[in-house]
Amino acid sequence: MRTLGNILWFVLGGAIMGLAWWFTALIALITIIGIPWAKACLMIGNFSFFPFGKKAVARNTLSKKHDIGTGLFGVLGNIIWFVFAGWWLAIGHLFSALACFITIIGIPFGIQHLKLAEMAIFPIGKAIVTINN
Repeated sequence: MRTLGNILWFVLGGAIMGLAWWFTALIALITIIGIPWAKACLMIGNFSFFPFGKKAVARNTLSKKHDIGTGLFGVLGNIIWFVFAGWWLAIGHLFSALACFITIIGIPFGIQHLKLAEMAIFPIGKAIVTINN
């Protein structure tokens, strides 16, 4: 089911939002200062291409300790991210979610877009993990 969900997701809009994340990463890389955000964008872009079977969790939940991205600097980084790029990606995911909610089959895809919209607002300090079912 995971594979089928990922294929349908990719074909029906996941590729567009994944490319949007990668484009944002490219812009962040060009600025040099944005390299930490570019790394997060590439990770979330890969997640956005094939999200089923994976989930985003806080890094400090995984490692049981705080790092630079999960403390005060992470909060500051997320605020800077939101001002410059986060809200654009969140709006893209919200519009994609609304389009998916039009059909009954699209509801799971819409829910996934809402999760990605939340990640678009606060990406720093997150890790993508595989769900074992």
